Amino acid sequence: MQDGLESIRDAVERVPALHSSVRTLMRMSGGEVYPRLDLVEAIDSDPVFSLKILRLANSCFFGMPQEMTSIRQVGVLLGMGMLQSVALGLAVIAAIPSGTFRDMNMGAFWLHSLATATAAGMLARKLGAGHEERGDCFTAGLLHDLGKIVFALFMPDEYRAVMKYAMEPDVDICRAEREILGCDHAQAGELLARHWDLPERICGVIAHHHSPDEVSGSQLLDCVFAADQISKRLSFGTAGNYEVESLPARMEERFGMGLQGIVEDLSGLDEAVDASRIFIKLGGG
Repeated sequence: MQDGLESIRDAVERVPALHSSVRTLMRMSGGEVYPRLDLVEAIDSDPVFSLKILRLANSCFFGMPQEMTSIRQVGVLLGMGMLQSVALGLAVIAAIPSGTFRDMNMGAFWLHSLATATAAGMLARKLGAGHEERGDCFTAGLLHDLGKIVFALFMPDEYRAVMKYAMEPDVDICRAEREILGCDHAQAGELLARHWDLPERICGVIAHHHSPDEVSGSQLLDCVFAADQISKRLSFGTAGNYEVESLPARMEERFGMGLQGIVEDLSGLDEAVDASRIFIKLGGG
């Protein structure tokens, strides 16, 4: 296991750094209080990146009633927490090397990730979360399977064996990853998230999105875990694993219903996922 983790750490070090303005935002989200103007200027310092955020803010993804013409206006109308989440999501997508992954359908991967992100944000809204919490849910949902990117990029032959093994009865993908690679994608994803200095709350969700009972419950983790199962249940793309896991009792209590009830109650998900596709277009552009 240790050899596997060391190999993943070496691979993670080769992943491109996040956009410089987003690295500044991440430092600013570390607990110290910064003036709103400083946060805005961190994004405005790069005209190309700020234009992408404006295009996203004015898309049907947000459906705002008025056109936003400046990053400051985006921060005021959507909240600085949502602005940070949007910037982080775009920066992570941009940092993933473009091109064809030999054994990974990236279209299907991003569709699954977007559906999980969108459903997580919708669940948070139903629980009464504000813009900042919903932004965290979207971001954590979008990034929850990042570890699979590391495997596909730097150890494609081994990951092909993982995908084949995971198709056997009673073998889930995390077990296949641990047995063949010595590390599962949740561990690899956490290493990458920390390499990028992502917020601790996002790192925690990535690390435990397959093991929510190992940590004390949080609304963020519960929304992402449930959204991941919803995405698989409704076949929004795929990230290599198809097993729909049951909701722990604490999540059923939080949402007031089981997974099937949540699925039936989450109207408009198809349209919301379709609107979120602009994330991939802008991030990869």
